[in-house]
Amino acid sequence: MKRVLLFALIFVSAATFAQAPARVRGEVIAVGGNLITVQRPGDDNVEIEIGEKTQLVLMQPIALADIKPGDFLGVTSSKRPDGTLVALDVRRFPKPVNPGHRPFDGRDDQTMTNATVSATVQAASGRELTMAYEGGAQKISVPPGASISMLVPGERGQLGLGAQQIQFRAPPP
Repeated sequence: MKRVLLFALIFVSAATFAQAPARVRGEVIAVGGNLITVQRPGDDNVEIEIGEKTQLVLMQPIALADIKPGDFLGVTSSKRPDGTLVALDVRRFPKPVNPGHRPFDGRDDQTMTNATVSATVQAASGRELTMAYEGGAQKISVPPGASISMLVPGERGQLGLGAQQIQFRAPPP
């Protein structure tokens, strides 16, 4: 059975996460009432209470051919020794979110590029995306094995065991 990939924007009380946004990634291993338990890779389990203002957004797989110039993407990439970028995960967002290019998860060998697609080209190593943001641009190769999805609204009933890629954010104080 395929696992449903899930990306959830969950607005919880500032007291729960001490006013700072916190990101939790992992697999949902328990669901009970308003409480879910997420197992993070190489870390402890985290219990999170789901409130009335919870907004869920599903990651729906799409084909690379569905990505067009003008789309806004979030692309997690690995950086090769020669500095070229190879996509691990490509997500199409309905609207721009935090544009730019930066290290991902504090690692020098991974980056996050949130930008608008300015060009797509078929290359020998797969398809190449040119991503433009204010102050710069990046060329990113997308190999056949990269995860490609778009964000779509979800419902609470879709938050089940095995769901992955969950992000939790506290509202601003």
